[in-house]
Amino acid sequence: MLLCFAGAAQGQTHVLTVHAAEGGKQLLHVEEAVREALGNNPALQSAMHAAQAQRRLVPQASSLPDPKLSLNWMGNITPFSVQTNDPSSYRGVAATQELPFPGKRKLRGAMAGKEADAAQADYDALCRRLTADVKTTYYDYWYYDKALQITLQNKNLLQKLSQIAEARYRVGKGLQQDVLKSQVELSLLLQKLTVLQQQRATAAARLNALLALPPEKPLPPPADIAGPAPLNYSLARLYELADRTNPGLQREQRMAERSQLAVTLAHKDYYPDLAVGYMYEQRPLLPDMHGFTFTVNIPLFYKSKQRQQLAEAGEEAAAAEKSRQNRQNELNFEVQQQYLAAKASQQLLQLYSQGLVPQSSLALDSSMSAYEVGTADFLTVFTNFSTVLNYQVDYYRELANYQSSLAQLESLTGVELTSAHPASAQPESKE
Repeated sequence: MLLCFAGAAQGQTHVLTVHAAEGGKQLLHVEEAVREALGNNPALQSAMHAAQAQRRLVPQASSLPDPKLSLNWMGNITPFSVQTNDPSSYRGVAATQELPFPGKRKLRGAMAGKEADAAQADYDALCRRLTADVKTTYYDYWYYDKALQITLQNKNLLQKLSQIAEARYRVGKGLQQDVLKSQVELSLLLQKLTVLQQQRATAAARLNALLALPPEKPLPPPADIAGPAPLNYSLARLYELADRTNPGLQREQRMAERSQLAVTLAHKDYYPDLAVGYMYEQRPLLPDMHGFTFTVNIPLFYKSKQRQQLAEAGEEAAAAEKSRQNRQNELNFEVQQQYLAAKASQQLLQLYSQGLVPQSSLALDSSMSAYEVGTADFLTVFTNFSTVLNYQVDYYRELANYQSSLAQLESLTGVELTSAHPASAQPESKE
């Protein structure tokens, strides 16, 4: 299961942990990025404190009302003084305690407990969303870094092709338009590199924002992804996991239960509450006096008050249940959407890695060799070059999309999916 924590002390400085690759180069791993975000993101810390504050309301809701103490006197205007010759003069103290009808305090405490559970579910949901956001942003950052590397490598190949075209033109075996075409395409490739650099910088700034770091802070290059993580869960199993563990659905369930408790409390409000009081009076010419009072409120206007409160609670309970059902439907759709996206990406990855990329690379190598000896035209070589570049970049884009879909499924179901070797998963068989 995915675990969430956020306990960064206010004002504490966090240093992003990176790993050294071969040659001493520092690399950023997705696990370190997630850990940094969970420990340092202010929105998550805010949700944590809000949940803790809501939990503090539970004992308050079930407590007795504060007792009331009053001091009084009659006689002289001087405080607590009496007229010694007047038997009606006195000074005294009184205390009153309200006692709600049995069961009301327990119900109010239970309702506050459900609200606290809902606030905790909000925190858990934000934790999962933050984790998914960090991972999807990291995969975008990784993709743009990979696309830059591939484009730079293909820039060198295109420069070599341009040199071959120039050499053939100088000896009268090539066309000038081939030379011009290669130079134009080289300029377009430089334009693509500029766009990729900007997109990589944007992804890095977004990742910095999630990690609560300055947007311009340089990030280490992302660690390479070994390959697509296995998706060994069936769609039915993912539905089951989402129903059982999704914080958003749990929040709706807690609020529906809270509304049912509110209906029970509204029934209890037809019964009166009790107030108990004690009074002590000291008189100058007569014996001291002790008094007791018992007070109840009479629900005389129940038609316009208690009856309407009960109807209100019933409507709120119905609304909460419909909201829960709606969240259930949305959750099932989101699980299916991400599952289908992951499966589609999985099939495309297999197509790219086992067919399109190696076949197009062989076609490019063959056409390059043929062009050098004059048995292939420039257009054929350039077409194969563009095909290889596009397929290589598309493969890594699809791998990033696949990992991002798994990250979203993690947020919905609460199981680890993006790791190449999930430690705690007990997967069902594939459909």
